[in-house]
Amino acid sequence: MESVSVKNENDANNNNQASSDEDRERLVLDLKAGLHPLRNKFVFWYTRRTPGVRTQTSYEDNIKKIADFSTVEAFWVCYCHLSRPSTLPSPTDLHLFKDGIRPLWEDFANRNGGKWIIRLKKAVSGRFWEDLVLALVGDQLDYGDNICGAVLSIRFNEDILSVWNRNASDHQAVMALRDSIKRHLKLPHSYVMEYKPHDASLRDNSSYRNTRLRG
Repeated sequence: MESVSVKNENDANNNNQASSDEDRERLVLDLKAGLHPLRNKFVFWYTRRTPGVRTQTSYEDNIKKIADFSTVEAFWVCYCHLSRPSTLPSPTDLHLFKDGIRPLWEDFANRNGGKWIIRLKKAVSGRFWEDLVLALVGDQLDYGDNICGAVLSIRFNEDILSVWNRNASDHQAVMALRDSIKRHLKLPHSYVMEYKPHDASLRDNSSYRNTRLRG
């Protein structure tokens, strides 16, 4: 098992180096074209499941890529063509993750992390989602390097916003991220945020039940 782990870490390091080289080349091309590069490249994904229907299709196979972007201009082109959350059927998940990170608990970047969870009334979820997307794309949240992405889960009676981070054991970073989310979203005091490590989700096979931390 140790050799497999070392191999996975080496593969991740090689991928990170290749990604870094590609990012530098992309930055030069964007600047030459007069575009405004973002600090990170992002990918929009979505997941749609049919209520009450059991299939053999894995969750990973259900995740579909919508578009990627690395400049301000490309973001707005992409975002303006996305369906608004209020028009999406339940259950649907919208994901915004940094390029190279898939919205899966088992992903190399996510496996030691967790997520902050906010349960929202359906009437306001679209506004909070947009504010969060803009904060992520604009690199406005504290401990930004520790953030992997965000998810909006459209459900029957409520919508659920979650922000994923890399390291669930870094208590300072986890709490600083919570405070930064509250500040940028201007969350009312009545909203309670909950935190759940991904390894706990893997054990109980649940994204939002049995959270470990509230704040």
